[in-house]
Amino acid sequence: MKVQKVGVVLMGMMLLFAGKLSAGQVKTDYDRSANFAQYKTYSWEQVKTKDPLDVDRIKSAVNAALAAKGWTQVDSGGDISVMAMEITHNQQTLNTYYDGFGGGWRWRGFGGLGEATTTTETYKVGTLIVDLFDAKTKELVWRGSSSDTLSNNSSKNIQNMNKDVEKMFKNFPPGSSKK
Repeated sequence: MKVQKVGVVLMGMMLLFAGKLSAGQVKTDYDRSANFAQYKTYSWEQVKTKDPLDVDRIKSAVNAALAAKGWTQVDSGGDISVMAMEITHNQQTLNTYYDGFGGGWRWRGFGGLGEATTTTETYKVGTLIVDLFDAKTKELVWRGSSSDTLSNNSSKNIQNMNKDVEKMFKNFPPGSSKK
């Protein structure tokens, strides 16, 4: 009986931590009529974040990704205007653990399952949105976003953000063979 209890608790913890350790969720979308071959330079317009230290971190990650694609940053007047926004919010999850399975499954409900304990876990999720606007038309031509669970370790958060931005720009620019 104790082996079953330990097994159930371990399985629950593995599922909980598997979700926490997974990579961030990255999404991209773009204007299908935009001609990305015409864009070679970019300028930063704005980075919105609650943490002023993250401004340079975000710019550095995006600059590295765009430079890897052959784009050049200029102080002003680039073909593309870049804007980024970082948002954080608390999220909750419910975790239920059962302390034993009793005599097995019964046809009339879950008799014999033992007692269940449900706990609430609150954690912080960060979302980074990067928008690229055609500087002449002021139209949005590309958007990338990444959401990830934040750690209390700043270095780990920076490392995760860099990986997520790299994934964000993996198939950029759309329609190109540069990957």
